[in-house]
Amino acid sequence: MLPQGLDAIDLKILAALQADARVANVELARKVNLSPSPCLARLRALEEGGIVARYVTLLDAKKLGLTVSVLVQVTLERQVEKALEVFERAVLERPEVMECYLMTGDADYLLRVVVPEVPAFERFILDFLSRVPGVGNIKSSFALKQVKYQTALPLPSPHAAAAGSATASPRSRRPRRSRAR
Repeated sequence: MLPQGLDAIDLKILAALQADARVANVELARKVNLSPSPCLARLRALEEGGIVARYVTLLDAKKLGLTVSVLVQVTLERQVEKALEVFERAVLERPEVMECYLMTGDADYLLRVVVPEVPAFERFILDFLSRVPGVGNIKSSFALKQVKYQTALPLPSPHAAAAGSATASPRSRRPRRSRAR
């Protein structure tokens, strides 16, 4: 079953956009075997439906001097709604925090922080994170090597989607004629 009424062509469009968000509509239409006008209409529907949330440019962090990536586990003193809100508001304002997740398990939050050097991370901890009201414990793990980094979401195969939608289609279920003997 496909999410939100997507079909195999929608999945092809999404896969092509994840590979290259700057692809021209004519090229996108060619890749998904549509003419440009219906392709653009489908793309606009995907955007309006919120499936395509936004378009971004991925930069090379190392070439920009952002060579230190740290995963930070944060435990709050108390897990009450007000403390969660204070922490989340504070983290949202920090550009070096690339990701922040409210977690289950030992830590309340997991952050991914990117900085140019270890002293910059030290300043982040001392001048910011340790001063956020309600922060009780901070554990950091430095990434030594990035083994995999992917921004493209795993989409269902367009072929499986086409097969799945064909079996669910009322047109594919024709009543059999019975032979009179």
